[in-house]
Amino acid sequence: MAKKTEQNNEPLEKQLWQAADKLRKNIDAAEYKHVVLGLIFLRYISASFEELYKELVNQQADGADPEDREEYAAENVFYVPANARWSYLVSKAKNPQIGKYIDDAMDVIERENKSLKGVLPKVFARPNLDPTSLGELIDLIGNSTLKNTSTNSADLLGHVFEYFLGEFALAEGKKGGQFYTPRSVVELLVNMLEPYKGRVLDPCCGSGGMFVQSEKFVKEHQGRIENISIYGQESNQTTWRLCKMNLAIRGIDASQVKWNTEGSFLNDAHRDVKADFVMANPPFNDSDWSGDQLRSDARWKYGVPPTGNANFAWIQHFIYHLAPSGQAGFVLAKGSLTSKTGGEGEIRKALIDKGLIACIVNLPAKLFLNTQIPACLWFVTRNRTKHTGEILFIDARNKGHLINRRTRELSDDDIKEIAHTYHIWRDESVKYQDVAGFCASVQVSKVAELDYVLTPGRYVGLPEEEDDFNFAERFTALKAEFEQQLKEEERLNKLILDNLNNIKF
Repeated sequence: MAKKTEQNNEPLEKQLWQAADKLRKNIDAAEYKHVVLGLIFLRYISASFEELYKELVNQQADGADPEDREEYAAENVFYVPANARWSYLVSKAKNPQIGKYIDDAMDVIERENKSLKGVLPKVFARPNLDPTSLGELIDLIGNSTLKNTSTNSADLLGHVFEYFLGEFALAEGKKGGQFYTPRSVVELLVNMLEPYKGRVLDPCCGSGGMFVQSEKFVKEHQGRIENISIYGQESNQTTWRLCKMNLAIRGIDASQVKWNTEGSFLNDAHRDVKADFVMANPPFNDSDWSGDQLRSDARWKYGVPPTGNANFAWIQHFIYHLAPSGQAGFVLAKGSLTSKTGGEGEIRKALIDKGLIACIVNLPAKLFLNTQIPACLWFVTRNRTKHTGEILFIDARNKGHLINRRTRELSDDDIKEIAHTYHIWRDESVKYQDVAGFCASVQVSKVAELDYVLTPGRYVGLPEEEDDFNFAERFTALKAEFEQQLKEEERLNKLILDNLNNIKF
């Protein structure tokens, strides 16, 4: 989206972030995000409501009732009572009790809209939130650039919401990564899986990035958004709330996004769902997953995972939820490609021998905010028709670029290259070719020879040297450079000795 204003060449979402962050003062980013994101959400639902409200007022002669809740439900628009509408809150923005007015607005919106029950933040009357700054934040988010109450307004506010999620995750650092998967990683997963239609499941959905990107993908490829349905689960209630708001601002049905404190292993909210697409970024190497309570679980079809690491429990959980022709793409710690601890090697061997693993992508370092553990992508597919008995390995360790000293992201070109390679490999009508140092389609028999290790670097080889590389010419240049350095050292040494000789003691 990245819309720019006439006064400033920076994208609108960046201008808003910079201005909102200045108003944060002494509030931690972890707490402040609920204030800002809550207001953006309130701005969105009020804008959508007021647009339909005006239409209904103009249609009163034809029997329309602008205060009838059913009129809004029919158009998938949240009903916003008078004392919760943005225009009302703007009129109270300079009031010292503005925080209480907003908390009351959140309460009444939840009462009027069952799907938002328990979702909206009520944090605005806290003593550490300066009323003057809060009023300025309302003015900022109600800025004239956001006053278009149209379908484009929802897209713009959704983009701002998503951008702010990412910025808050960066500001929080390690803790922020628990609710946010980097956009470029999500885009890569979605572009490789291409979820045009069907059921999309994320059993550890965080703030809902996988669902948002799936919806974007469908729209960008002229698909119909009603052709996909989403199913999610999240064990952290705060993160679940962010997810519900993130989806609601996009108009995505979040009725099947569930929260419970036990999580997907102990309390699978979608036990009977068989998904066409599973996308996930589960916690890396989670040792506290209650594995000791699940030793005889039916999901462990390929081997019982160790109690001290949930990686292979997650893999089998994803496979359990796949439809007969389903695909799964997920992030795991790179150690999952080689580990043999607690029977993990045997589980990996069983998955490979059954032909379930289609592709492994080695990711660059520094992509994730909450860990420095190297990561990779796994792609699992049922009922393959091409390259059966083979696995595609892609080594993308050298892709991406730094956006700050500690964080890297994949570019659009990186994403297209990796996804295109996977699509060519899967396409029966196109001839695929290995690229030395980047990708290789490898027989399972060769993987077995290497003890079922799935590290892409073992298989893709080294990149070919450029054809015009002249070894003799390069050697001569290096030799000349070295000789020049020696001459410079001799000159400096002589200068030092001459100066010492001229000193009188």
